[in-house]
Amino acid sequence: MGISERMGDVLGQAVESKLFKEVMDHPIKVEHLAIIMDGNRRFAWRNKIATGLGHRIGKRKLETVLDWVLELGIPWLTVYALSTENLNRPKDELDLLFKLYDEGLRDIADDERIHQNKVKVQVIGRRELLPKIVTDAIDYAEQKTADYGDFVFTVCLAYGSREEMLNAIQSIAEEHAAGDLPLEKIDEKAVSERLYTGEMPDPDLVIRTSGEERISNFLLWQMAYSELYFTDVYWPSFQKKDLLKAVRTFQERKRRYGE
Repeated sequence: MGISERMGDVLGQAVESKLFKEVMDHPIKVEHLAIIMDGNRRFAWRNKIATGLGHRIGKRKLETVLDWVLELGIPWLTVYALSTENLNRPKDELDLLFKLYDEGLRDIADDERIHQNKVKVQVIGRRELLPKIVTDAIDYAEQKTADYGDFVFTVCLAYGSREEMLNAIQSIAEEHAAGDLPLEKIDEKAVSERLYTGEMPDPDLVIRTSGEERISNFLLWQMAYSELYFTDVYWPSFQKKDLLKAVRTFQERKRRYGE
């Protein structure tokens, strides 16, 4: 490594340390962070490596980001791993993704850091669309962490927000028709409680990587007053300083909640 590279590393570490201190010292905290992890395939194409390797690097990145989130003391982390639309991808790619989800969920469930920090792991989405290898891994991770709650790590798999809202509407309609839910009780709270995220707070900050500036059917109801942060960095290249910049940007914004 040359002198200029070493200097760059030192400066980068100094910037990261400064950002970390600013985030930790700031009175405004992120309680719920949601991330749209985008760019694994484009990272692979740009670096002329197999798409599968891009996904595997992205899996390792998620494990690292979870460490950063724990270090920052953010109690809720939700990640968008696989949409219902993604299920239309080529079979070979899906088979690899399913294998990675199996490995990833089991690795996390067995990770001592998860148990030391009492992290509850849960998966939301249409499980019936997932193969048994994945649903077995989901059961394994959820059962091993079911008694925890200091931190909650939620993975969205085979997830689509419009379908989620339709399910909530259908549930409300059935209860109203049965006489169990009076019309005057149908409000925002009634809808929120019937979503997959019914027991979770809405996200404060939503990050999307890879330069795309859209939310792609992710937490549409829950994101009504979230702060959005878009970065050009592909998910496998996402660094701690990128996360810290996003949190600092959130802390500097004035949340108006429609006012």
